[in-house]
Amino acid sequence: MRHVLCTMGTVASIELPEAYASELDDVDAVFRDVDERFSLYRPESELSRIANGTVALGLASAELRSSYERSIEWRIQTGGLFTPNRPDGVLDLNGIVKAEAIESAGALLDRAGCPAWTINVGGDILVRSNHAPWVTGIADPADPDALLCSVEVGGARRAIATSGCAQRGDHIWRGGELGPTHFAQVSVIAGDIVTADVLATAIVAGGPAAIDQITDRWPVDVLAVDRAGAMVATPGFRRSLAA
Repeated sequence: MRHVLCTMGTVASIELPEAYASELDDVDAVFRDVDERFSLYRPESELSRIANGTVALGLASAELRSSYERSIEWRIQTGGLFTPNRPDGVLDLNGIVKAEAIESAGALLDRAGCPAWTINVGGDILVRSNHAPWVTGIADPADPDALLCSVEVGGARRAIATSGCAQRGDHIWRGGELGPTHFAQVSVIAGDIVTADVLATAIVAGGPAAIDQITDRWPVDVLAVDRAGAMVATPGFRRSLAA
C-alpha cells in the first residue's frame, strides 16, 4: 500500500505491505516532529527561535543539538562543502534533517519487522528490499515532468538523494556565496540516506573537482548534470541504470 503526507515543504510517499499499516501513525509522527522542530518557515519552530536569538543553541533540545553536531562533523569531513552555518549567520539544518527523518522512519519500520518498504521524500529515497531491487526514476532538471533515467537501489546501495537548483532554485552556498553552481543537479546512491543527501549537496557546492574527491573517500555512485545538460556518471551509477 502507499501512504502520502505533506512534510517539510514537500511530499512524502511511503510504500509498505498493508499488514504493517498500523505503523504509519508513528511514521507520520517522525516527520511531523522534524517539521515542527526544524522548519525555518515556521516562526514558532525551535530552529527559528534559535535563528532569531530567542533561544540559545546551548539550551536547545537534545534532538536539535544532535543534528547540529552531525552537520558539523560532515562539514569537517567534506572540507566545508557541506555546512549548516550560512554566511548570513543563520543556522540552517535543512541540509540534513530531511534525511535524518527518513532514516528514523526507516529504522522504525525495521524495528516493527516490516520486510520491505520504501520512503520517498521529495525525491530522496531509502528502501528495504530483501529480494529484487527497487526501481526509481530521476527527474530531468530541464523538465520536471520528464525522467532523466531510472536506477535500481537496494542491497548495499539502498539510498538515493538528489540535490540542485531544479526544484528550489539556487539555494546552496559556495564559499560564502549564493548563486549559480556548475551542476544543475546531482544524484548520489549510497548505503544510507544521510550520506547520500549530504554528499549530493557537497558535490553541487564543490563542482566537478568534488566528484573525484568524494568518490575516492566514500563508497558512493554519482550522476551529475551541468547547466548545459551534459552528464557525468561514475561506473557504479551506470551499472545501476534500470533496463
